[in-house]
Amino acid sequence: MPLLKIERRDHIAILTLDRAATMNALGVDGDGTAFREACDSINMDQSIRCVILTGGGKAFSAGGDVKAMLAREGNFAGDGTQIRQGYRGNIHLILRALETLDVPIIAAVNGPAIGLGCDLACLADIRIASEKAKFGVTFLKIGIIPGDGGAWLLPRIIGMSRAAELFYTGDVIDAGTALDWGLVSRITPDEELLDSAIALGQKIASQPPHALRMTRMLLRQGCKVDYDTMLEMSAATQALSHLTDDHIEGVSALIEKRTAKFAGA
Repeated sequence: MPLLKIERRDHIAILTLDRAATMNALGVDGDGTAFREACDSINMDQSIRCVILTGGGKAFSAGGDVKAMLAREGNFAGDGTQIRQGYRGNIHLILRALETLDVPIIAAVNGPAIGLGCDLACLADIRIASEKAKFGVTFLKIGIIPGDGGAWLLPRIIGMSRAAELFYTGDVIDAGTALDWGLVSRITPDEELLDSAIALGQKIASQPPHALRMTRMLLRQGCKVDYDTMLEMSAATQALSHLTDDHIEGVSALIEKRTAKFAGA
């Protein structure tokens, strides 16, 4: 089954996981390539300024295909070396594609985001949840470890203690707990989720696109580099920002007390 449905709303690209019948399970051969091609296309299109990632049907994503795990098929077939390559050459391509997107990502979590599905949500810059959203990293419950980078992602979002609690117990938390723990920034009624995500995306997309992309880069690198390195990166990217027409437009609009119109120049 195809994995992604891609829509365009002005400067926003909406990526919908489109396997409702399997709760948007991931790991079918070609899933990584589908994500990589979609994200490469977005990076090449300078008119796109924000991405919304959501799930079709009742789930955001239930994670890896447990039926394929049980049958040891697809990505989970073969010996240890082959399974490792299934992760690196397919599942991890999904994660790397999202990580290397140039534009901000909003995860509109419409239902359960479990295991790999939770990791996908964690790769977004902003997560908003419907009242029906649930989050879990239930790898230990099926006898495996967090194999999709979640042990790096989740502690950086909710802290080590709470991340460890979720990993070690396999508990699934509701949207309210996710909000309390800082995993999501807001909760909306289920029927308003996508509209809320689009409204937020439009606000983001109204910003100067070059500076927006560079800000996402700095936020991502901020998780990896020391403060001195961040200052050097900031000085270099700030110099580029000062030379753009959008910078002059923004300053002019502020002085003239009007709304800036950023053209990406």
